[in-house]
Amino acid sequence: MASIACTPPAAAPGDAAGLRERARGALLGLAVGDALGAPAENLKPSEIRARWGRITGYVTETPSGTDDTEYAIFSGLLLARHGSALTPAHVEAAWHEWIADRAEGPFRGAGFSERGTLENLRRGLAAPISAQHRHAWSDGLAMRAAPFGVFAAGRPAEAARLVAIDGLVSHEGEGIYGGQAVAAGVAAAMAGASPAVVIASALAVVPEDSWTARSLRRAVTVAHRGERAVRSAVVIGGYPWTDLAPEAVALAFGAYAAADGDFREAVLTAVNMGRDADTTAAVAGALSGATQGISAIPPDWASAIGPARGRCLPSMAGHHILDVAELLVPEEGGKWGAGVVRPDFLPEDARWLGPTTSQPTEPPTPRPATSRPTEPSTPFPATPHPTEPSTPRPATPHPTEPSTPRPTTPHPTEPSTPRPTTPHPTEPPTPRPATCQPTESGGGWAKVRGSRGRSPLVGAGNSGQQDSEPVS
Repeated sequence: MASIACTPPAAAPGDAAGLRERARGALLGLAVGDALGAPAENLKPSEIRARWGRITGYVTETPSGTDDTEYAIFSGLLLARHGSALTPAHVEAAWHEWIADRAEGPFRGAGFSERGTLENLRRGLAAPISAQHRHAWSDGLAMRAAPFGVFAAGRPAEAARLVAIDGLVSHEGEGIYGGQAVAAGVAAAMAGASPAVVIASALAVVPEDSWTARSLRRAVTVAHRGERAVRSAVVIGGYPWTDLAPEAVALAFGAYAAADGDFREAVLTAVNMGRDADTTAAVAGALSGATQGISAIPPDWASAIGPARGRCLPSMAGHHILDVAELLVPEEGGKWGAGVVRPDFLPEDARWLGPTTSQPTEPPTPRPATSRPTEPSTPFPATPHPTEPSTPRPATPHPTEPSTPRPTTPHPTEPSTPRPTTPHPTEPPTPRPATCQPTESGGGWAKVRGSRGRSPLVGAGNSGQQDSEPVS
C-alpha cells in the first residue's frame, strides 16, 4: 500500500476557513477521544461490557482526559513557536523548561516513556540519548502527533519529519514510526483526503517492513469485519503492557477504517476495544475529526472539554486544545507564523511564544477568557529538509504468531524482530496510579463552552497495565 500512496496536495490558501474547521475537529477530536477512552484504559472488551455494556458516550459524571491531551497541547504550542524551523535542541530545551525542571504534578510526567525521558534529562543526558529507556517504543509520541499534521496540512512528509524531530527526545524506532504515521494521516485528512488515502499516506512515511507498518496493514485489511477482528489482528496476546506504539496506532487506524472516517463510530470503536483506549480513541478522534471537521463531534461530547488543569503537566494548566488549533492554521491572507501568538491572546506566562518576548521563569497559571487573534503576521522562516533522524531504523522481517505466552523482558519484541542494540534495564518499571480525582476549576473556556466550570482534561494516562485476554 505504501508504494501506491497518493499524497494529497496542500490545501489552497483560500480554503482557510475549511482548514480551521478541520483543525478544530482534529484537536478537539483528540481531546474528546481521550476523555471517552480514559475509563476503558487497560480493560479487556469483556470487562468493558460487564461494566457498561457497549460504551456509547461518557460513562462518568465528570469526563476527564489524560496526559494525551496535555502533551498534545505542549507539542502544539512548541510547534506554533518554531514551525518548520523546529530542531531537537528546541524540543529538549522545552522539555527542561516546561517539564523536567519544574515541580511535578500528581502524575509525575505521566506514562512510562515520559518518565524515562524525564529521568534521563535530569541526569544530564541529551537527545537522542535521552530517548534510550525501557519504553522508547511506546505510543507516547503518537498521542501528541496530531498537531504536526494540523500544521503541515496536505504535506504528510513534512508532518512526519517534524514529529520525528519532536520524538527524538523521548522515543526511538517503532515509537518514532507510530508518531510519524499519525502525523502524516492527519496531514492528509486536513487536505480533504479520503480515508483510503489517509491510511496510504500514513503507510508511505514509515518503513514498509517495520512492525508499525505491518500492524497497520493487518488492521485496515480486516477492518470491514469489525473491532474484534481488528483487535485480534494486532494485539500481542499475553504481553503485559498496552502502550505499544505498533499496536495502539494500528488499533486506532483500524477503528478509523472500520468507521470509514465517521467521527462517532471511529472513536467508539476504539474505546470499546480497550487496551490503551485513551490513546487509541484520541488518535482515531484526531484522524476522523480532521476528516469531517468539528461539526461531526456531538455537541454534548464537545461541551465537556475545558482547559487543561495541568495534573500531568502543570505548565499546561489553563490552555485549551482549541487555542492550539487556532495557532496552527493560517489566517485569511497569511500563513502560520510567530505573530499569530499575541500578548492579548495567551496568558502572561505563555507570551514567550511570541517573536519578541523572553521565556518566563515562573510556573503558569490558568488564563481568563480572552478573544481570538484576528490577524496573522510574519511566517515561520523556511528551513531546508533535514537528513534522516539519528536513530537508525532497523529492518525487520514479517512477523509470525508468538509461540510463547509472554516475553521474558519488559522491552517488547515482535516475533522474528531483533532486539535493539541499546541495552535496557532488566527490572520492570513500577506502574503509576491508574486513576485520580479531578479537582474543580473554572476558566474562561469552561464557561464559554458550557461545561459548568469543569476542565476535565486529566485522567489516568498511559499506565500501560496488563491485558492478558486472548486475542482470538
